[in-house]
Amino acid sequence: MSATLHLAGFLSAGPVVHSHALWRNPQHPTDFLSAAHYAEIGRVLERGRFDLLFFADRLALADRFGNDRETGLRLGDQDATRLDPLPVLAVIAAATRHIGLGATRSTTYEHPYHVARAFRTLDHLSGGRAAWNVVTSLNDGEALNFGFDAHMDHGARYDRADEFLEVATKLWDSWDPDALVLDRGRGIYADPAKVRSIDHVGRYFRSRGPLNIPASPQGRPVIIQAGASGRGRHFAARWAEVVFCLAPDPAAMAAFTASIREGVAAAGRPPGSCKVLAAVMPFVGRTRSEAEDRRDAHNALVDPRVGLSTLSAHLNLDLSGLPLDRPIERLAGTGTQGNLAHVLRISAEEDLTLAQIGQIYGQSVMVPQLCGTGREIADEIVAIFRAGACDGFIISPAFLPDSFVDFVDHVVPALQEGGWVRRHYEGQTLRDRLRSEPAGPAGTRHAPAHAAP
Repeated sequence: MSATLHLAGFLSAGPVVHSHALWRNPQHPTDFLSAAHYAEIGRVLERGRFDLLFFADRLALADRFGNDRETGLRLGDQDATRLDPLPVLAVIAAATRHIGLGATRSTTYEHPYHVARAFRTLDHLSGGRAAWNVVTSLNDGEALNFGFDAHMDHGARYDRADEFLEVATKLWDSWDPDALVLDRGRGIYADPAKVRSIDHVGRYFRSRGPLNIPASPQGRPVIIQAGASGRGRHFAARWAEVVFCLAPDPAAMAAFTASIREGVAAAGRPPGSCKVLAAVMPFVGRTRSEAEDRRDAHNALVDPRVGLSTLSAHLNLDLSGLPLDRPIERLAGTGTQGNLAHVLRISAEEDLTLAQIGQIYGQSVMVPQLCGTGREIADEIVAIFRAGACDGFIISPAFLPDSFVDFVDHVVPALQEGGWVRRHYEGQTLRDRLRSEPAGPAGTRHAPAHAAP
């Protein structure tokens, strides 16, 4: 556990993040199709000295609930609109100077060369702030969009993801940091001896290489991962520098974090090389009562069916045939296993009906909702952090940019006052600020002499 906690902003490039009420903000419209919207969010989070922001993504409209798109599109579920996050990050990069920039890319429906090239470009253009949220995708809708009849099974997806990261890493390391010469007088652009083919031939991929972009400030982007199944945690322990923890309470956060730290040690990586960040959704008020009123007003905007539409997409399972007024007894989906386990647990412990599960899922996708004044929320965050339950927090907004503005204006100052959050950015790159280490060989970690400051 580091002395100061890390902060990240969670986003989707669309009308819904974890909050399915986000686009229904009663105070003002949410202009999620505009560049200005995302640029402003980036500036707000940078003002709050966040380490990074990152965008979740999916590659299909949700159509598992009722096996059609009706509910998700009518009510606005999590997949109703998803802009490509990489162009959005280019907008934010131009509007900011320090905050890390993360985008989701799928190892199931992409090729390593394309992904390695995209994130190296972002790392150059942002001066060393790129991060890749690695996902294996969730459901059959994504498979059908890419010409497959069904989504790959869980184990095969992670086998492919492991090889994907191996190839991408080789491509990022195919240029030495000093390979780019740029000697204008002698007319020498680069040293060919310091640029290598990778000649990878594997089960899922073939790639000759090298990458056609010189080494960037970070060499490789920071790797983010969110797998909660046993296989997902093993993958995270091997590759990730940031792990996104979606857990409904501090006890579950602590158990998840302990498992990741054990896995990192078993993988032979140094302590602290992988940061676990737990998701929370804050509601800030002048009093705790006001904050709770804001939470309740937000939650009342959520239709249980929109939560079930997103949950069906996440589980790759049609829930529409189950009775809304009865508890869930048994479910088996091929999508996200961590969310499935949490849903089954809270349903059993609290004897919740399917409609109640849909309501909870639509409110926050089970992200814990924190209510209080800025100082009260800061104290709650610090208590979770000091207990060793995580290395920091992913702030999930109820409304945009409102929730981030409230957090930055009222919670961050209380955290800074206690020395828990930086007052000024230090270091040149996102990896410097996270104090993390990339997995595997050192490769091209350091900035070449010509890199942007």
